[in-house]
Amino acid sequence: MVGGDGAAAVEISDVVVRYGETTAVGGVSLSVPRGRVLALLGHNGAGKTSLLQVCEGFRRPDAGRARVLGLDPVGDHDALMPRLGIMLQSGGVYPWAAAGEILQLFASFAANPLDTGMLMDRLGLRKVARTRFRRLSGGEQQRLSLAVALVGRPELVFLDEPTAGMDTEARHTTWQLIEELRADGVSVLLTTHLLDEAERLADDVVIMRSGRVAATGTPAELTAAAGIDLLEVRADPGIDLAGLRALTCPEGQRTVTEGSPGEYAIAGELDTRALADVLGWFAGVDAHVTAVSSRRRTLEDVYLSLTASNNPAANNPAANNPANPVGASQ
Repeated sequence: MVGGDGAAAVEISDVVVRYGETTAVGGVSLSVPRGRVLALLGHNGAGKTSLLQVCEGFRRPDAGRARVLGLDPVGDHDALMPRLGIMLQSGGVYPWAAAGEILQLFASFAANPLDTGMLMDRLGLRKVARTRFRRLSGGEQQRLSLAVALVGRPELVFLDEPTAGMDTEARHTTWQLIEELRADGVSVLLTTHLLDEAERLADDVVIMRSGRVAATGTPAELTAAAGIDLLEVRADPGIDLAGLRALTCPEGQRTVTEGSPGEYAIAGELDTRALADVLGWFAGVDAHVTAVSSRRRTLEDVYLSLTASNNPAANNPAANNPANPVGASQ
């Protein structure tokens, strides 16, 4: 479980969500420490939106327990809502109202709202302030939904696919706003399909698969545990690689190639011992090595590995270990 010092902004323990005979969330536990950003990752149908609905108090879990800012999100819903900012994928606003009117309405619900003009300017909405919501582009609707979520100065923000449909400029503006929220001590729980977004923004990552947690950890922990998947060695050209292939690829799990003359690439999962074996082999054949570089697996690599349909490890309810992202936490 992702944790932190002090009371967590969100605390989910063994939550189960069912729709008839279908289990959408199967005993998930996680926490969002205050002032941090947690990214919830997973394919469509992994259970992310159902878990957000529990946190937001829009449905009670079928089993397990949820606490948000120390309160029951269903039982204490009225007391909790003024402290939350919620950005929904569908917008959740009256389609015939103008963008500026919508933002002013939600600002009127808050005791100390942000300046709506500032938010409109930051999110590039000033020019569509008089445009009805239904006539806004998908990206403009997303930006307005983000403004609605932030206008009340929330302590905790839920963002469901916050940059879906946005162009590059709007996406980067949204990223800056999320980073500013964290700097101001606001907690953020977001879902996203953009792995670069998660890697940039998230302090903690939870990867879900089929309603369960496949891995948790910081982006750095998850990618470090995944190891190196490419080693490049520059040495004398034309070396016979038969011995190196036999050493590093006993089961065909790695490939050894010479691309340009003297440019050797060893691709596949490589641990510390494998790296030492490769460099030792080059020394053993008296090769003059002039450069060595490696590529660590990215968060996208880890995500794709854990959520692949043919990966049995993603379904294994092992104890969570951020240093071993193939493990799972329930």
